[in-house]
Amino acid sequence: MPDIQLNGHRLHYTDQGQGPVVLLIHGLGSSGMDWEYQLPALTPHYRVLTLDMLGHGQSEKPIHGYSIQAFADDTLAFIQQMDLQQPHIVGISMGGMIAFQLAVDHPEIPASLTIVNSGPEVVPRSFADYRMAGKRLFFAHVLPLKTVSRGLARLLFPKPEQTELRSKFEQRWQSNFRPAYLGSMRAIVGWSVRDRLASIQCPVLVVCADQDYTPVEQKRAYVAELANAQLKVVSDSRHATPVDQPEVFNTLLLDFLGAHAAADQPSL
Repeated sequence: MPDIQLNGHRLHYTDQGQGPVVLLIHGLGSSGMDWEYQLPALTPHYRVLTLDMLGHGQSEKPIHGYSIQAFADDTLAFIQQMDLQQPHIVGISMGGMIAFQLAVDHPEIPASLTIVNSGPEVVPRSFADYRMAGKRLFFAHVLPLKTVSRGLARLLFPKPEQTELRSKFEQRWQSNFRPAYLGSMRAIVGWSVRDRLASIQCPVLVVCADQDYTPVEQKRAYVAELANAQLKVVSDSRHATPVDQPEVFNTLLLDFLGAHAAADQPSL
């Protein structure tokens, strides 16, 4: 699996398949491995790339330098260095924020956006918002990463039949480099590009789990502010929809990409 030097750092990526380009961007504390249930569905039809963001997966892990803007700048540099012409960008959670940042900064880059359980801002506005943000930051800073990973795995995969998923993702999350994880988490809180959504003109698919951290109505509100967006709600799903409902998610994604990926787009 190859690495690439971008903006002074070494980042890890994968590159599989042929056809219109799809770039998958993972969430906080995760890596390109989290798209394992999407790759078999996508690679027969598309050239699919995953990128481990700085501080994540097999990429370099400095102590400092984490922000959504910096992640988006790295993603742009990756697209340019790999000569990816108008990729379809898919981002989950923090990856969706990175996709939004890139799209408002460079609206000519994405052919489409797929945003999964994410949004264009993480700005606490109510007491409940401040309480949730403060609670997450507090426990992430004071508890061992192993404990945080166990709690997160139980929250995302609570069903008895999800024992294997809980174990797999608990192991992945607890292997994070703590300063990078905390730096990335701090970068999320307070970030916003909500006031710049009008610059995004490409098609946007917003996929929302019915049991995500934030309610469906919050996603519905920002979808209404986008020029060309649609919202799809996935039932019986939590924050990791591509993992807990892979068949439903893959169908939504393939249908959306099929409608917007030009049949004559060259393989790159």
